[in-house]
Amino acid sequence: MKSIIIYESTHHGNTKRLVDAIAAKYNVETFSIENARSIDLSGYDMIGLAAGIAFGKFYKRMEKFAAKISSGNRVFLLYTCGNPSSGYVKSITRTLESNGAEVVGNYGCKGYDTYGPFKLVGGIAKGHPTEEEIIGAVAFYDKISGGVL
Repeated sequence: MKSIIIYESTHHGNTKRLVDAIAAKYNVETFSIENARSIDLSGYDMIGLAAGIAFGKFYKRMEKFAAKISSGNRVFLLYTCGNPSSGYVKSITRTLESNGAEVVGNYGCKGYDTYGPFKLVGGIAKGHPTEEEIIGAVAFYDKISGGVL
């Protein structure tokens, strides 16, 4: 199985830690959103989109990138945020599905967050993602990929 993860990990590298853990165990290519614009995604069996959350959804650049993913692609979602909620994937899932992509699953966990007012109190979710949460991301990928290395 040929997989790729496009990631945007802006503030503390929380999301990239999940991506790196998956890539360390599996033969998964990774590209930051800045370097992914010209990548031909047609040769991949599965595409991962990984980002932090801002204002209740994936970062804007990732939402825009998702709109370019075409029909027939299998996509999974990874995210980190100060306070996880399954609702954070609604907008990007709607975008992907309206283009005919299949969302095969999502994994989200806490990530250290100092955005906006959280900065005033030293941030929330300090120490996240934990090793357990990172292992959870790898287990999630194992499940959706069928354990293919």
